[in-house]
Amino acid sequence: MIAFATRFARNRTAAAALVFVLLLVWLAIMAPTLFPGDPLRIAGKAGIWPFTDPAHPLGTDQLGRDILAGIVHGARPSLLIGLTASIASSLLGVTVGAIAGYYEGRAGDLLMRLTEIFQTIPNVMLALIIVTIAGPSIWSVIAAIACVTWPASARMARMEFMRLKNADFVQACVGLGMRDRRIIFSEILPNALAPLIVLASLAVALSILVESSLSFLGLGDPNRITWGMMVGNGRAVLRTQWYVAALPGAAILLAVLAISLVGEGLNDLLNPKLRRR
Repeated sequence: MIAFATRFARNRTAAAALVFVLLLVWLAIMAPTLFPGDPLRIAGKAGIWPFTDPAHPLGTDQLGRDILAGIVHGARPSLLIGLTASIASSLLGVTVGAIAGYYEGRAGDLLMRLTEIFQTIPNVMLALIIVTIAGPSIWSVIAAIACVTWPASARMARMEFMRLKNADFVQACVGLGMRDRRIIFSEILPNALAPLIVLASLAVALSILVESSLSFLGLGDPNRITWGMMVGNGRAVLRTQWYVAALPGAAILLAVLAISLVGEGLNDLLNPKLRRR
């Protein structure tokens, strides 16, 4: 673990991005302590510009809600949805990809045709349909994001399982009479985890973007403040108070960029071809 962390720290960009992500996580955890109370409440005079009032460092929106408090509290559902949706989509995608890659044949072809059907539908459109039918809530958003992001994990898992199932150690397990279930989850899956972990980290960034899009359109959880909701609320005053939408938009941009850079750093570290360079 120490050696892994040391090699990862050599990539300064990825290391700095990881520090930023950890800072976001800390802010999300400490949000109730740093900014107690409801972040949607009226906190002061409406329309205070950033850096003009020490009580509201990033100003207030058109209703008088503190923008900094909203950004800090908004990190909680955004990161929670991103992480939970990524885990759910990875579990679904890896299961489908593992079965399709190990067995191939008609079962594998059928599963991959199903995967391709999901890939042909635009992500945001499918998520909109699911959330509209299920109703806006944090769990319906997580389910919608998982449904639109799992095909990438499925295709990656299928490719890795097809590559590894003919390896000598797998054939030895078959010769020893091991059950397919044990071979898939105990032998092949641990050796295929590296690219899947990288893909899962990138899926977190994609999940945050999709959640922000849904909240921007008013289909997020109405009881939780999110960055996308703040951007959507700022549309009405975009010409006169552009910062109301720009500041939470910058939070989305920086969070997605940092998580993507961490994913690229993991890819550089876990990819055997890149390690040989």
